Amino acid sequence: MSNNPEIGKNIVANGIKTNYQDHGEGPPVLLIHGSGPGVTGWANWRLTIPALSARFRTVAPDMIGFGYTDRPTDVRYDMDTWTDHLLGFMDALDIGKAHVVGNSFGGGLALALSIRAPQRVGRLVLMGSAGVSFPITDGLDRVWGYTPSVESMRSMLDIFAYDRSLVNDDLARMRYEASIRPGYQESFSAMFPAPRQRSVDRLASPEEKIRALPHETLIVHGREDKVIPLSSSYRLFDLIPRSQLHVFGQCGHWTQIEHAARFNRLVGEFFAEVPA
Repeated sequence: MSNNPEIGKNIVANGIKTNYQDHGEGPPVLLIHGSGPGVTGWANWRLTIPALSARFRTVAPDMIGFGYTDRPTDVRYDMDTWTDHLLGFMDALDIGKAHVVGNSFGGGLALALSIRAPQRVGRLVLMGSAGVSFPITDGLDRVWGYTPSVESMRSMLDIFAYDRSLVNDDLARMRYEASIRPGYQESFSAMFPAPRQRSVDRLASPEEKIRALPHETLIVHGREDKVIPLSSSYRLFDLIPRSQLHVFGQCGHWTQIEHAARFNRLVGEFFAEVPA
């Protein structure tokens, strides 16, 4: 067994050898990570998994092209590929229906999954979420345009966090090392090529389909988010009929890390409203 906590269990999902976290028992919760360089399910959700897994079976895959999941050379990175991977992952684990939490890029995937297979999703949480179109921020353009160095990773982490004390050189070095594993930068740069506005638009779901979503939805955003604008969560709140919006002040793009205890309580209680 690896002593690297980012390496969890392995399963073949839709033909892709997939690294994933699987903790706790109870109603299933699926956590979908964002698209920062060097990201893994564990890195994104390390403070969320222990809290939610006290009440729920909490699973967090590394999406195809990210982390320790396979990145086939012939893959086309698009919404269909990622949604197929999520559905295949749920099928492989025999999860018929799960509550879903999507962060940023993962929020865009969570929306697409909910639209495509509404019966597979219980309640939906969108955190700093993509999924509607907006003019790309300088922060997101820099994240997707990352070229590996410790310095650029450090400045990128500064974009993510409102509270700079969360960002230190050790974290920057760890995420940099993750971003230069073999094949990683090739797949990352293939996902979001310039001009990157196209990638924002490709992550967006049609507004009439978002409007038709039947799911109870919790939308969460940091007021000082420099990656995904707060206005995009207001737009989602306007569109999704059964939604509520929670905005954290003094918070950047990392709500689940910067306001971990509050985020975990909010999400845990939201899911617990549904009888087991």
